[in-house]
Amino acid sequence: MTNQAEKCATLAALHASDEAWVIPNPWDIGSAKDLEKHGFKALATSSAACAYTLGLKDGEVSLEQKLAYCDAMARCTTVPLSVDFEDGYDNDAASVAANIQRLAATGVAGCSIEDFSRVDQKVFDFNHAVERIDAAVAAVSALDMPFQLVARADGFLRKQYDLDEAIKRLQAFSAAGAHVLYTPGLNTMEQIQQVVDNTDRPLNVLSPFFPGVSVSEFSAAGVNRLSLGDVLLTKVRTHFNESVEQMVSAGAAS
Repeated sequence: MTNQAEKCATLAALHASDEAWVIPNPWDIGSAKDLEKHGFKALATSSAACAYTLGLKDGEVSLEQKLAYCDAMARCTTVPLSVDFEDGYDNDAASVAANIQRLAATGVAGCSIEDFSRVDQKVFDFNHAVERIDAAVAAVSALDMPFQLVARADGFLRKQYDLDEAIKRLQAFSAAGAHVLYTPGLNTMEQIQQVVDNTDRPLNVLSPFFPGVSVSEFSAAGVNRLSLGDVLLTKVRTHFNESVEQMVSAGAAS
């Protein structure tokens, strides 16, 4: 099986690509194996999908639960796994760094860190957000593999700051050494172009916000990585519930 260092190198090479590529989000071991069989080169966890598998709401998963989940997910396929590590499971920068080191020990190839507190339900102020990414960069730099760090400016999605502030934060995260930048909630090609024109790192875009836009169109706009969030799980759950409702209403056993 491909070792962790090789998985990290594969993910780093994908982030260096000139072409956009899709990193889908499985929710369990079975879905991860299916996605690998379909030829995807890397996978990413979704915090909402992870929570669903544990019977919890998004944001309720504990650090220990997340680490156990990531350990199982990293072991089940030969492709790299990037983790939605939310806020790093602490507000304190040093604790975020320590938690990333624990995450890396599960065998995953990268993770994202948000500037939004799970506990306080608000964004960190600019200086503290940068301090947290500084600490995260130091943590991954200490590893003996090219573990990939995605720095997220989530305040735009949560309507706690505008796109100009998001770009300012992404620029600071880039200067700190983050490998990939991500501000969820972009929903126009003009917004994407504004971010691309003002940053210098690979950009991840949440593609379900852009129905009908092709991978080649994202590539032409300068986007590197396309994630799906929990959209695959949502489709499965929708079909499941519709099927069950039909069974119940028809009084059928299959």
